[in-house]
Amino acid sequence: MTKSFFRQHQASLFVLLAFILYPFVVGLFDGASPAAVWANESGSSRFMQGLAIEVFILALFAISYDLIFGFTGLLSFGHSMFFAVGAYATGIAIKSFGLDLWQTLLLVLLAALAQALLVGIVLPRVKGITFALVTLGMASVFHIMVMSTELGAYTGSDVGLQGVIVPEFISPATERLRLYFVALIVFVFFYLLYKRFVDSPTGRVCIAIRENEDRAKMLGYNTFTFKFAALLLSSVTAALAGFLHTVYQPIVSPNTASLAFTVTALLIVLIGGVGTLSGALIGAIVFRILDFGLRRYIGESASFINGAVYVLFVLFIPYGIIGTWRLKSFEMKKGWVELLNRFRRSAS
Repeated sequence: MTKSFFRQHQASLFVLLAFILYPFVVGLFDGASPAAVWANESGSSRFMQGLAIEVFILALFAISYDLIFGFTGLLSFGHSMFFAVGAYATGIAIKSFGLDLWQTLLLVLLAALAQALLVGIVLPRVKGITFALVTLGMASVFHIMVMSTELGAYTGSDVGLQGVIVPEFISPATERLRLYFVALIVFVFFYLLYKRFVDSPTGRVCIAIRENEDRAKMLGYNTFTFKFAALLLSSVTAALAGFLHTVYQPIVSPNTASLAFTVTALLIVLIGGVGTLSGALIGAIVFRILDFGLRRYIGESASFINGAVYVLFVLFIPYGIIGTWRLKSFEMKKGWVELLNRFRRSAS
């Protein structure tokens, strides 16, 4: 039983082990001992931990989008609102109302439920591109609200919400390694939760809705219930990604509520593979490294190169990295078997 489990999940376990050792291995390359890394001393490891935290946050946001888009077939142009509600709720709760971290987390979860109910109201009435436009309208209204001068005392208006001081025990300034492992644990937890959801009867019905909603209705399924379940889980996940974003970043930018940030999630999913779950992490790694590397060495021209790379991805790897690997792995396996058989025949 144990051997079978490790054999089935050896790739996932290897990736998890790599992320656990990652800060210490990077520290060794920089000449820092594991004890120095554990003590949060400055150096390359500390900087790379920051990049990894951003990757986990983006991956959490992307996997929440993949659930409703890749598995349930709900094209949303307003998914950034889910993330931004979590980010702004965290900042306002800590800065303006002086709530502790656990009270803030509870508030974020309640806000996630509320926005899922808000979007859920339109689920039975619209679908397809109409649903995408309705969600875009909702997100645009929220974006206007956080940019307005009337709420500037809470949201920071167009300059963003600044000066959020998080508790010392999880502050990225003094306890970045702890925050790194917290972000890793949160992502792993939701990855396993999503995998269980997708493999469950509820997830199977969501996939059936994506393929043909009318046929699912004909079979007797109340498709609204299943779409709302996926939307609810997606909203909570994206809001928690926003929560982690505010804990890590010193500022909550209004851009997190814009259409461009929803496009970011879509790009990450397309790079990794739509409807693959693990593609969210791979896509987030590629997206963040590519964006960081190009901006560091090219500057403002990086946006143009980024766009060109994404176009190439869509043209030549339309199923994403994980999707293409799964598609081609069977053919590659057949090729290796055929090559081995030819070798045996020639040897005999």
